[in-house]
Amino acid sequence: MRASPLRMMIAGFQAAGVCIAIQGCALLSPPKLAIEKSVLNELPTAVPHRDTDADTVLVFPPTAMPIYDTVLMAYRTEPREIAYFSQRQWGTTPSRMIQPLLVTTLEKTHSFRVVLVPPYTGPYTYSLRTEILDLVQDFTPKSATLLLSLRFQLAGYGASRVIATRHVSVREPMLQRNSRSGALAANEATAKALQQMAEFVLESTAPNAVPKGKP
Repeated sequence: MRASPLRMMIAGFQAAGVCIAIQGCALLSPPKLAIEKSVLNELPTAVPHRDTDADTVLVFPPTAMPIYDTVLMAYRTEPREIAYFSQRQWGTTPSRMIQPLLVTTLEKTHSFRVVLVPPYTGPYTYSLRTEILDLVQDFTPKSATLLLSLRFQLAGYGASRVIATRHVSVREPMLQRNSRSGALAANEATAKALQQMAEFVLESTAPNAVPKGKP
C-alpha cells in the first residue's frame, strides 16, 4: 500500500527538522582550542670567562625524571602530586631544549678550545652530564613559583673519573598563576641555572682545582 502524498510531505518535513536540529547542536558545540607551544631559549646575560686553552668538553644530552621527559607542561597544587596543562605544552622535551643552551653557554665562556656534542666519539678532556630533577609550576598554597632543579656532573675522559658534581635549584616567582607566566619564569630560571653551571665548570676545571662534590 503506497503512502499518500500528504504523509510523504509530513515525513519529509520531520526529517528536515531532525537535520536542522543536529546542525544546530553542532554549531553550538564549543570549538576545540589550539594547544599553545612554549620553548626554553633564555641564556645568561653574563658568564664567567677564562683564557682559552687546549681543553675540550663534551656535553651530553640531559636526562630527565620520567614525569618531565615529555612535552607536557607540569604543575602541582599539592606537594606530592603532578598534573599537566591541557592547553599549553613545550615545543619539544626539556632535555632537547636545554642541551643547546648548555653548549652555547660554555662556548660563551671562551674557556675551551671546542665544545663537543654527541655523536662525537673521539677523545676529549672533560664531559658534562646533566639531569633534570624538577621542572614544575608550583601552585601549592601561598606559592606561585617555577621550580627548576638540575644536577651537573663533570668527569674526565671516558667518565672514569668524576671530577665534581653540583646540584642547582632555582625558584622563580611567577607574575600570574597560569601556564604562560610559568613558561616565562622557566626561561628566567633556566638562565640563572646556566649561569651557575658555567661557574661550576670553570671552577672545577681551573688549574690546581681540587675534585669535589656538592650533592
